[in-house]
Amino acid sequence: MDKLRIDKWLWAARFYKTRSLASEEITKGRVEVNGLEAKPSREVKVGDTVQLRREAVVRTVVVKGLSATRGAAQVAQQLYEETPDSLRAREQAAEQRRLAPEPALAIEHGRPTKRGRRELDQAQGGWGDRWSASADE
Repeated sequence: MDKLRIDKWLWAARFYKTRSLASEEITKGRVEVNGLEAKPSREVKVGDTVQLRREAVVRTVVVKGLSATRGAAQVAQQLYEETPDSLRAREQAAEQRRLAPEPALAIEHGRPTKRGRRELDQAQGGWGDRWSASADE
């Protein structure tokens, strides 16, 4: 086998869980082959450089082998070699995420529950401190 579709290769090399996911990412423009934006039907061969973007991290790999079937992770890792620049960039991005986590991740999901609302009200002094327009008082 001399050439293989890029979507099939990305799936076999375990960059994406399904081939349709790989095709979707390629059509979104997140994958380049030899510096050119790729289409899912683009064929890759040994020696090509593939650059893919995932979660703000850009990985650059050199194709070392071709496989039309998805195998074990150890076999998949032999299909490519990551460039030293790409490895450094990934390590720096991981270090940056570790040191400065995303602020939005600290926010709890959604509105508070009834119990959470009561706890907030108690912590803020309860309803007694609030002005009311009711005639009871």
